[in-house]
Amino acid sequence: MAKATTTFTCNACGASSTKWSGRCDACGDWNTITEDTPLSAGPGAKSIGAKRGNALHITDLSTEEAPPPRTLSGMTELDRVLGGGLVPASAILVGGDPGIGKSTLLLQAAARFAQNGVKTLYVTGEEASAQVRMRAQRLGLNDAPVQLAAATALRDILTTMETEKPQLVIIDSIQTMWADTVDSAPGSVSQVRAAAHELTSFAKRKGVSVVLVGHVTKEGQIAGPRVVEHMVDTVLYFEGERGHQFRILRSVKNRFGPADEIGVFEMTGAGLAEVANPSALFLSGRGAPSPGSVVFAGIEGTRPVLVEMQALVAPSPHAQARRAVVGWDSARLAMVLAVLEARCGIPFTGLDVYLNVAGGLKISEPAADLAVAAALLSAREDAALPAETVIFGEISLSGALRPVGQTENRLKEAQKLGFTTALSPSGGKPGGAAGMTLNQFSDLTGFVGDIFGAG
Repeated sequence: MAKATTTFTCNACGASSTKWSGRCDACGDWNTITEDTPLSAGPGAKSIGAKRGNALHITDLSTEEAPPPRTLSGMTELDRVLGGGLVPASAILVGGDPGIGKSTLLLQAAARFAQNGVKTLYVTGEEASAQVRMRAQRLGLNDAPVQLAAATALRDILTTMETEKPQLVIIDSIQTMWADTVDSAPGSVSQVRAAAHELTSFAKRKGVSVVLVGHVTKEGQIAGPRVVEHMVDTVLYFEGERGHQFRILRSVKNRFGPADEIGVFEMTGAGLAEVANPSALFLSGRGAPSPGSVVFAGIEGTRPVLVEMQALVAPSPHAQARRAVVGWDSARLAMVLAVLEARCGIPFTGLDVYLNVAGGLKISEPAADLAVAAALLSAREDAALPAETVIFGEISLSGALRPVGQTENRLKEAQKLGFTTALSPSGGKPGGAAGMTLNQFSDLTGFVGDIFGAG
């Protein structure tokens, strides 16, 4: 039997090494490295291989089990992102930028669940109870039967959960929780990992739903070890730009429903209001047709969303032209510009390029390629496209246009909002396009020549 290897882990960044040192080579912090004792080297090491365990209960894939029951909050957008409601014994991690509205969203959700008969406990580690009550009063929720506590000691919180037996517990936030069994400061990798493990295990054992609020880093990732995202059942991100009133709740992981589903909210003086038709809201500020403005018919999760793509192309006063992107992948923009120059002969050298997704929405699907190319060409040629036109399609490096999924849903959403023409790649299923003019193109050169008379 191979000898167990002792490892040492930094409590600040989670980096591992095979020997101890006073300073972590990864993050540079001092006196943060502790020893991790592997299971095979623990007190029961001799008995693990010798003592027989209990046989596992084995089933096959055809075993029929009832789907987990769900509890609706009454907030349609939140229930949609959760996959149809709250599942008992589930662990949910909610992340977002500071001040984006995470606490407001969860306080409203806690009040809705409590009003629907779900015993709800809201534990805050960042604010005093009086501050939460003030927010509840501002939101008109001070009469909701939500149990409130302000604490950071994990042992006390678990004891309270054991005594009160709530059905839903909201922890705001996981970075403020402190476990007395871990010798490190609150918010460190070890503390976050230990607190998340204890709370998730409690949720599974007692059938309690636990919602953990997580801070994010400057890169937009939830702070702490990535293992926390593997522990929980659902990971939600609350997104939005501070200058916009729109907020997007996006599911990036969900064991009980579709991933990448979104819920749309509008920040108002009375809290977060649900947006039943996000396409109409995202296009509400769109005026008369102007160069560089294109409407993209996208799909976010299972719902079609129409959003305006805005581009500006101007001569650069600098030796190196600038490329600025908001709401889209900058690498994808560089690829579209390269294809336009290499395959269509349209240069952007010496031109500053600015691209913006209106409304603060972040677009990630490749179907936006053709809409971005159209916006860039419209801005460069100073030619506005007709207001009733939507565009979608993926561009390959060869300049070919590839069809995208859910064409029918995109067209139906566009038609519902009054659009009459759609520009898309050839080969897509045109079902649902009754009453709409569908112009399809096989390559980018044909698209550019037909729409802009160039190429």
